[in-house]
Amino acid sequence: MARVRVFLVLALAVTAGGVFAFGTYNYVNKLPKQTPGSVATRPVVVASTALDVGAEISRDDIRVIDWPAASVPQEAISDPKDVVGRGLVMPIVQNEPILPMKLASKDAGSGLPPAIPPGLRAVSVRVNEVIGVAGYVLPGTRVDVLATVNPTGQGGDITSKVILTNVQVLAAGTKIERDVKENKPMPVNVVTMLVAPDESERLTLAATEGKIQLALRNPLDTGTTNTPGIKPAALLGATAAKSAVVRTRVASNALKGVATPIQPEGTQVEIIRGDKRAHEIVRQEQ
Repeated sequence: MARVRVFLVLALAVTAGGVFAFGTYNYVNKLPKQTPGSVATRPVVVASTALDVGAEISRDDIRVIDWPAASVPQEAISDPKDVVGRGLVMPIVQNEPILPMKLASKDAGSGLPPAIPPGLRAVSVRVNEVIGVAGYVLPGTRVDVLATVNPTGQGGDITSKVILTNVQVLAAGTKIERDVKENKPMPVNVVTMLVAPDESERLTLAATEGKIQLALRNPLDTGTTNTPGIKPAALLGATAAKSAVVRTRVASNALKGVATPIQPEGTQVEIIRGDKRAHEIVRQEQ
């Protein structure tokens, strides 16, 4: 009787152990399998190609990739519906995550208006190849604006002065993006600049009452230069002083009996006609 009891206990123990082992086996098999080194991921919308300011994003411009969850950029977008149809206010490179800060609002549309920061204005001025610095004024470049104005109508009151400094060029012609592949000069007849409201008044007045000239500057040079401007009398003042020195030298050489070569009086200027250059002497009227 004791042997039967021991046998029954042993049989129950083996059965319970088998059931527990079978349940553990099934539980382990149902767990998601992970390869060594695998990490958790989250879907992130990235650009499938480089996109520039003003572009309207289409479904072909983006793709969704699995991004490591531990390093997903803050505010990264995971649903393509939140991106398609919106304009860009900042350029995006290929495979860069698309963030809300680089997108215009859903009702702002695309093109130039969403690219204008709050508080600033986009003002267009007519230019030619000379004013546009031989086509090198491209979107994204920085320029100084010089104005030449004659307030009284008299020749002696003509004044040239730098009226705006370190102004960003927003668009050249109808293009608001730079050709990063070629980056060649681009002749245009209109340049759009990004200015403050009070600067837009000065720029408009200068373009209406006189002539403007753009001076291209190094983008790393962010300093502001305050100039007094210059009038014809001051411009020719250096020439007059030079003529006085020449006259003194001629008189001194005459007393010594030394011949002095005759120098042309006036200011030498360079005249550009198309692809031809010529130098001429401009004499001041007495």
